Amino acid sequence: MNYSKINNITGWLCFMVAAITYILTLEPSVSFWDCGEFIASALKMQVVHQPGAPLFLMIQRFFSLFAFGDLEKIAYFMNIGSAMASAATILFLFWTITALAKKMVIKTDADLTTANLVTVMGAGVVGALAYTFSDSFWFSAVESEVYALSSLFTAIVFWAILKWEAHADEPRADRWLLFIAYIMGLSIGIHLLNLLTIPAIAFVYYFKKTAKPTNVGIVKTFFIGILILAFVQYGIIQYVVSFGAYFDLFFVNTMGMGFGTGVVFFAILLIGGLVWGIRYSIKQQNKILNLAFLSTALIIFGYCSFAMIVIRAKANPNLNNSNPDNAFSFLSYLNREQYGDRPLLFGPNYNSEKISLKEGKTLYRKGDTKYEVAGKKTDYEFDRITPFPRMYSDDARHVREYKNLMGFDDAYFPGLFDNINYLFKYQIGNMYMRYFMWNFAGRQNDEQGAGIYSGQFLSGIKPIDALMLGDQTNLPPSITDNNAYNRFFFLPLILGLIGAIWHFKRNQKDAGIVGLLFFFTGLAIVLYLNQKPLEPRERDYAYAGSFYAFAIWIGFAVLALKEYLFKKINPVNAAIGATVISLFGAPVIMAAQGWDDHDRSTKMVAHDIAVDYLQSCAPNAILFTYGDNDTYPLWYAQEVENIRPDIRLVNLSLFDTDWYIDGMKRKQNESAPLPISMKPSQYVQGVRDVMYYQDYKIAGAVELKNILEVLLSDDDDDKIPLQNGSKENFIPTKNFKLTIDPKQVISSGTVKAADAAKIAPVMEWTFNKNYVTKGTLALLDILVHNDWKRPVYFASTVPSDQFIGLDNYLYTEGLAMRLMPLKIDSAAGRSELVNTDIMFNNVYNKFKWGNVKNAKYLDPQSSDDISIFNNLFNTTISGLIKEGRTQDAKKVVNRYFEVMPERFYGLRSMMGKYFMAENLYTLKDTARANELMEKSGLYIYKELTYLADVSKSKNRFVGGQNVQLGLQFLNQMVKTATEQNQTKLAQQLGKQFTELESRFSVYFAQEVPEE
Repeated sequence: MNYSKINNITGWLCFMVAAITYILTLEPSVSFWDCGEFIASALKMQVVHQPGAPLFLMIQRFFSLFAFGDLEKIAYFMNIGSAMASAATILFLFWTITALAKKMVIKTDADLTTANLVTVMGAGVVGALAYTFSDSFWFSAVESEVYALSSLFTAIVFWAILKWEAHADEPRADRWLLFIAYIMGLSIGIHLLNLLTIPAIAFVYYFKKTAKPTNVGIVKTFFIGILILAFVQYGIIQYVVSFGAYFDLFFVNTMGMGFGTGVVFFAILLIGGLVWGIRYSIKQQNKILNLAFLSTALIIFGYCSFAMIVIRAKANPNLNNSNPDNAFSFLSYLNREQYGDRPLLFGPNYNSEKISLKEGKTLYRKGDTKYEVAGKKTDYEFDRITPFPRMYSDDARHVREYKNLMGFDDAYFPGLFDNINYLFKYQIGNMYMRYFMWNFAGRQNDEQGAGIYSGQFLSGIKPIDALMLGDQTNLPPSITDNNAYNRFFFLPLILGLIGAIWHFKRNQKDAGIVGLLFFFTGLAIVLYLNQKPLEPRERDYAYAGSFYAFAIWIGFAVLALKEYLFKKINPVNAAIGATVISLFGAPVIMAAQGWDDHDRSTKMVAHDIAVDYLQSCAPNAILFTYGDNDTYPLWYAQEVENIRPDIRLVNLSLFDTDWYIDGMKRKQNESAPLPISMKPSQYVQGVRDVMYYQDYKIAGAVELKNILEVLLSDDDDDKIPLQNGSKENFIPTKNFKLTIDPKQVISSGTVKAADAAKIAPVMEWTFNKNYVTKGTLALLDILVHNDWKRPVYFASTVPSDQFIGLDNYLYTEGLAMRLMPLKIDSAAGRSELVNTDIMFNNVYNKFKWGNVKNAKYLDPQSSDDISIFNNLFNTTISGLIKEGRTQDAKKVVNRYFEVMPERFYGLRSMMGKYFMAENLYTLKDTARANELMEKSGLYIYKELTYLADVSKSKNRFVGGQNVQLGLQFLNQMVKTATEQNQTKLAQQLGKQFTELESRFSVYFAQEVPEE
């Protein structure tokens, strides 16, 4: 038997299983969140958000070539790139498990028996396939994101250190260590997860090189591993660039040389120093020093992929986040400065009082000929701080969550043990252990985790689930109908624990190394991230490395079970039996339960909703967006598929930065520059970052042009003094107006000539904030100088506080609201502002619906968007009914039933069906209205019955917001059915309402805080 040949073939078979799985289930186009930005940037080599992923972009650009010019296939083949990287991760995981298992079972040629071979291969297959079908890894494997490729590099590094260990006594074995250093350097251009393997690698080296390890040696090795990690993380990744930046500052500002000269000089010094160090170590025959210098050189060499960021930034591409085209902007980019800092060892609690500002390092920006001071980095000083601050955010939503979770009153100031309690209760319990159990115990559903009734783990063993989550007798549709209702019955978890225990008993050194990998890629990340509550999405992908380590132990369960079964039957049958049991206990059940909630092969929601956002706009429009999911997919649509390149997308979250405003003043695709009059000197970093409101008691509204002039004025008379002695521009009033030229509005096509009487001579509104940022300043600049030449829209998902008070002039035309200079109808609310003709054409003729009705699986963001679609249909139908266009309204109703799913995706989608029922009653479509009402009522009844059961078993009010919303709508349904003379339906709904109200009345009476 040739062990190597069998090991290679079996490993590649695991690769094939994983590759086929991921290719069959991957998304055929763009996905939500960062994928749209990554695909668009990879295709055209653009600059993504901090801290960048240049090597990832270059590799994905290679996969885009397989589309052979078919723009609609580019995203698909980039997703294939992630699938291939993920399958390769499984290959290296298999080889890692077999390498570890072989050390335990096959130590000499005499041990290479059939039974031992089956045992080792079985362990590799079970562990590798368990990770193949693990929830978090599978999710990232089927979309174009950095985590798949990052996992591959992590797997290669851990496999490579085992290869070094196997050959460490041979000549030139250290080439494996140099290979690891280079791979780590490359991985920086993808994601920093790879670096977390360094402490484990340090222990592999120590145990191999030390005949008799000691406790002191183990402690030293641990700290050396941490120091090496810190050296790479800070010394190389940050300080190398920092030194280069300050060298450039000296060469440019002091010596009068050109930008970049200092960087080149520092690079020459660095290269020279490394060459000298390598030569010196060779001359001194110092292997450790030589290894250190060579490893540092190779890490830096791999790190040079970031040169692409600077090179492409200088080309000013459309997507050029932070514009890192010089030493200081590149340093800020790498340090992720736009995301701010979070305290780790000492800092404030949420209710610490800010007492002063402390100035930190000087910030520099690139000027015309020199670097200019952009200000000082400032940090708040607080009246009270605490060690190990975990509850530090003073955001009102976060403060409310802290208090509710921990049971604090308003006056309580948390101490060290309170913060540790929060760490275990939320950051570890909710934001790590919940994810860990999803992968290896089972999952309740894929709804965003909140309290104990949604997004939790669920094993399928009801007594245990009830102990953890409360009464599970009457599971609701939000669980049983959810594709992510995965029941593993703890089997993968049990196998992993068996494997871990067996491993620690048989080989503490190797088990400890796997344990270190598990810790540093899991709990250590929890400690470092110090997450706030109410994350915008689940963050389980961040911990996939620790699930990788646990999968190794699932594989080792084969060795443990075989050892037990060996006592009963012959070795070969024991090995086969242990492998089969473990296969069914982990990979098979995980694949069977998980396939339906990872099969995105028929989903097109991110793609289609992006197209719908763009198609909502008139030609040459300016569309303001705000979040990731109303921006990144749209970038993809424009940059990759060339859909509506005439529209200028403006992300309001980025508009507060000078580099983004610079980009808006340039032509992009087929979109002309925005009409922004500001000069760069008026909005560069450190200038007009924030301008506050000072009430000057000005009577009446002030022309917006005059407001803009005051905000942009450099005259000291137009500024107010600050405490530090400087002066700053300010807003003297919140009452704005924009005088309208009807001829201009009609000639530009903003308003039809037939509707000239509806044009307001003056648009008046009240600004809705107490300050103006430079992004708001740029928005005001656009309004002043656009002269209605280009249509202005806000995406429907933009928060209303970003409308700057223009709510009464925003008319819905689809997934975007158009700014219209029409007279305000004081009787009409915001929901009544609809351009019905355009809405009808968009919804009935133009919009696509992402295949939401027939898709095999909709991820949480896609299912949330069903509520947006529901709202579109209901708004259009209501507007048509109001205008007496009954036949058109019926057409839209029929389209609704053609494209929208019957299933409920949470209470928000239930609300959409109820409003549709109201419209159907108005259209005399009583049968379909009754059906929707009956189904909606039953859905509410089942959901709230479950929450009542859980509340009773837990002896506290659970799911209060859902309970109140459900009862409110159920009560409204009773009234609607009664008004429509649907007596039987009204009685049925009334009975459901009465029963539920009686079950929850005790909690309403006691006013128990909801969980």
